[in-house]
Amino acid sequence: MHGNRKATPAVMKARSAAATVVIAATVLAGCERGSSHGPGDSPTGPGGCPAIQDRAETAVRQAERTDVPWSGPTGGPTAVPGKTLVYVAQTMTNPGVAGAANGVREAARVIGWNVRVIDGGGTPVGIQAAMSAALALRPSGIVIGGFDPNSTSRQVSQADKAGIPLIGWHAVAAPGPSRRPRLFTNVTTRVEDVAGISAQWIIAHSDGHAGVVLITDASIPFARNKSELIRKDLSTCSGVRLLSNENIPISDASSRIPREISSLLSRFGSTWTHSVAINDLYFADAAPAFRAAGKNGAGPPFNIGAGDGDPSAFQRINSEQYQAATVPEPLSLQGWQIVDEFNRAFASRPASGYVAPVHITTADNSHGATTWDPSGYQEAYRKIWGK
Repeated sequence: MHGNRKATPAVMKARSAAATVVIAATVLAGCERGSSHGPGDSPTGPGGCPAIQDRAETAVRQAERTDVPWSGPTGGPTAVPGKTLVYVAQTMTNPGVAGAANGVREAARVIGWNVRVIDGGGTPVGIQAAMSAALALRPSGIVIGGFDPNSTSRQVSQADKAGIPLIGWHAVAAPGPSRRPRLFTNVTTRVEDVAGISAQWIIAHSDGHAGVVLITDASIPFARNKSELIRKDLSTCSGVRLLSNENIPISDASSRIPREISSLLSRFGSTWTHSVAINDLYFADAAPAFRAAGKNGAGPPFNIGAGDGDPSAFQRINSEQYQAATVPEPLSLQGWQIVDEFNRAFASRPASGYVAPVHITTADNSHGATTWDPSGYQEAYRKIWGK
């Protein structure tokens, strides 16, 4: 059973039914489309993975905690006055991008700076135009909000020549400073941690026996890397089988996900016990298809989003409607961190090096909230800035 979550009778019944079908499917599934196992193998592996499962349950319990003390910076330069930031957004329809932008706005009001947001509209041409518009404003600093800075290499070079520091939010794969492309720092959780805890949640929740569908967007290198890490982490448990690895561009999710879900249900039936997607938004589009197929909103399949933790994901989790968990980014905190990192850059100080820990939100620990941020960050940054 999953970590410290107590399953409801309906969920226990659903798991039992799914397990029964999995055992029965041993004889029938050998020739099933998409199947890679022989007729003598269980679709979810021979006997679970007790040692791996124990470690997964420990990691999940830690990630579910909501009382983790502040582990970010407690010292740094006081507020540098009179600065202006431009937040260039990949698209403000992306809840993660918008949530981080709102955090930047909120922190800027406290530190006494001005912020302007320019929406790139989610297209390469729009993002390049937004970066050019940002440079024309001659701001103190520019935020690369959720897109690859290499796609705007000319504008990045111009900013560097003009002495305008750039800070990324999910701009490159790793947190911290970047030399190529040149970023003062990049604010994000570690993709390895997000991928790992997502896979561990599935292993723990399923007692080491699961049939999993993985959904990614292979056109985005960051997302493709995340899904590959998830796949590798799931493969450490012999009782977990990857049924399908679905490549669905985020931009096509609303049109493709409903029919893909219907197809997957037809192919795998009750052997499909869990899903993991590189972004929560896939499950917003999946819910109607699950509902139309008569699936219980509380699962199975039990769905976890490996980012970003937008409000609609929390609402699905709180109401047990086709999403069981998310690994949310602390979006407001990350906006405050971006402002603090700029303050360090303006004061000729190095980046803080802070990386927020991963967290898992379920119906048991969300307490009805629609966002997640660790406690104490606002007080800590106010104290640093002298505000």
